Amino acid sequence: MGNSFGQLFKITTFGESHGAAIGVTIDGCPAGIQLDEKFIQSELDRRKPGQSKITTQRKEEDKFEILSGVFEGRSTGMPIAILIRNKDAKSKDYSHIADKFRPSHADYTYEKKYGLRDYRGGGRSSARETAARVAAGAIAKLFLKSIGVDVNAYVSKVGDVSAPHYTQLDISKTESNIVRCPDQKTADRMIELIDSVRKDQDTIGGVVTGIIKGTPVGLGEPVFDKLHAELGKAMLSINAVKGFEYGSGFHGTTMRGSQHNDEYIKEGNQVKTKTNHSGGIQGGISNGEDIYFNVAFKPVATIMKDQQSVDKEGNEVTVSGKGRHDPCVVPRAVPIVEAMAALVIADFYMIGQSGKLR
Repeated sequence: MGNSFGQLFKITTFGESHGAAIGVTIDGCPAGIQLDEKFIQSELDRRKPGQSKITTQRKEEDKFEILSGVFEGRSTGMPIAILIRNKDAKSKDYSHIADKFRPSHADYTYEKKYGLRDYRGGGRSSARETAARVAAGAIAKLFLKSIGVDVNAYVSKVGDVSAPHYTQLDISKTESNIVRCPDQKTADRMIELIDSVRKDQDTIGGVVTGIIKGTPVGLGEPVFDKLHAELGKAMLSINAVKGFEYGSGFHGTTMRGSQHNDEYIKEGNQVKTKTNHSGGIQGGISNGEDIYFNVAFKPVATIMKDQQSVDKEGNEVTVSGKGRHDPCVVPRAVPIVEAMAALVIADFYMIGQSGKLR
């Protein structure tokens, strides 16, 4: 249970951090989409470990193999299966916690729910699983590109260092530095903070901001399947995510209705809004404006300092941090946020098209 996402553009991921491979099946991708393999690989490269001094030094190439659903470079409409083999798993790094529960990890809850757990890198609970999401998200992005929808994200905050609002930034510069913040001055401060935290054998959290442009009016379903609700579920399903807000979010609670309301105007033949506190979604349905949202990531739970915990028998123990881990997850989380957003929009677009056919 819980390994699939989406209704018509549906994915199912599989595999563990230290298993033979991870992967994903994509069911419902329309036929005829040109699947640019260089683009798919570039998306995986943005997420893969070992990118810089501020990421984990695990060395995984994350080379993918397409096993089905593609013929002569185009999707056939059949299920697309993608496999990514694990190459640099060092399971011995985790032997010391085989019977111990690491603070703020899934060790204890997995043990109680299933009666056993794969302690090697967290097994299925590892963020390694998100590589499969990024592969699927890359295909969703290629599909969305064909209908004029663009999905982007960037690091907007690390600790207490924040970037300006997305409307004041050149998002095309996101990949110009290792922290993936399009404002270089802010990026330099973020990198300095992450590096100092790493040297202190600690970790720190941050925020990734997502922007979706070109979304057609009408995506989303009333009541329980609202567009923002599904985006929230998608983001909260990502490892280490602790919060989601869209549009004005929590800041909107400090405003009055007269300040917050997005008044409608006519521009040519289009209905637009003067402001966009709604974040491109009203009544759970896209209104054609930019959809923008923030995703909060906690500090990585594994730290290189001793922590107190208990073992399977309830005995008090000391857990020592070992292995290769990110001091801050947000730089590598950017393509994951994009992937999940793309999957949500692709799915709702397919649902909308199916409604027109009924």
